[in-house]
Amino acid sequence: MAELSARSQELTGITSSQDFYSSWTPDKRENVLRELSGINSQLDSFRHIDAEYDDLSAIEEILRDTEDKDLEHEFAERSSALRNELEKMSLLLLLNEPYDSSNAILMIHAGSGGLDSQDWAGMLLRMYLRYCEREGFRTNVIEAMTDEGEGIKSATVLIEGQYAYGFLKAERGVHRLVRISPFDSAHRRHTSFASVLVSPEFSDDVDVDLKPEDLKIDTFRASGAGGQYVNRTDSAIRITHIPTGIVVTCQNERSQHQNRATAMHVLKSRIYELALQERQEELSSVVGEKKEAAWGSQIRSYVLHPYTMVKDHRTNFEKGNIQAVLDGDINEFIMEYLRQRAKGNV
Repeated sequence: MAELSARSQELTGITSSQDFYSSWTPDKRENVLRELSGINSQLDSFRHIDAEYDDLSAIEEILRDTEDKDLEHEFAERSSALRNELEKMSLLLLLNEPYDSSNAILMIHAGSGGLDSQDWAGMLLRMYLRYCEREGFRTNVIEAMTDEGEGIKSATVLIEGQYAYGFLKAERGVHRLVRISPFDSAHRRHTSFASVLVSPEFSDDVDVDLKPEDLKIDTFRASGAGGQYVNRTDSAIRITHIPTGIVVTCQNERSQHQNRATAMHVLKSRIYELALQERQEELSSVVGEKKEAAWGSQIRSYVLHPYTMVKDHRTNFEKGNIQAVLDGDINEFIMEYLRQRAKGNV
């Protein structure tokens, strides 16, 4: 707590200086203000826990000598609330890796399985949007590429909020769905795959050298119905970074200029992330290993037939209410992953 207080004082001094507003870029100011807000929120929680513990200790002493049903009821309720708050704080303390407090860029790609996998990718997109809504994260679907059939071929979502990357990094990997295919007239069971990549968002002032000759920029009309995910537009942008092969598409904004700016921002973040990986011995330390979206590489299975269950293969945590999970109730999977990651088990 002392270390957090010292950092809060340091950042408060920075934000109150004239130099902070006159010479710092908007992105740098936003990053500092976001860090300061997160630290102050944690400090407030620590102070509340400390004060509540003192109050409950005093109530416990009274109850040792006095039988008071109302006071006992209050003690039980407040003790339960304090345990929940301590659990939440202990999990936040697990988010201490680089960039955990950053916004997140989440990408979904349909894998092997044809039309079923595209439908499954669309279901995953809905699941993550619902999860973000539950957690109070802001979402911006930068692109959602559709085909002639159902679902999506790929999607990219910018997720903004304190520790968005820290939580969502638990979702990177291949997700497997087993169900009776709605696209099979014989009503046979199908297995579908989709991959999820998650990277932290980096600010525009990050030094990334993008040479014009290394970029291939294509414009096109946004495909598919889009629905609640995208606005149909004639000015979608696809940028390919030739040296790395990274491709970024944006079709969400209303003008070609806005789409280009958003796509460049995402491209810079992904290239900077790649540069960080190359400077580290562990290539998976930021976004994890990219695996083929096919059989045998899944991190989690969602089974709708012949039984219903969701199981995370890294932690062995499972849940029977698959509909709740598909509606965004994935917090328990994320928390169990973070616990076991902190112990070095995953």
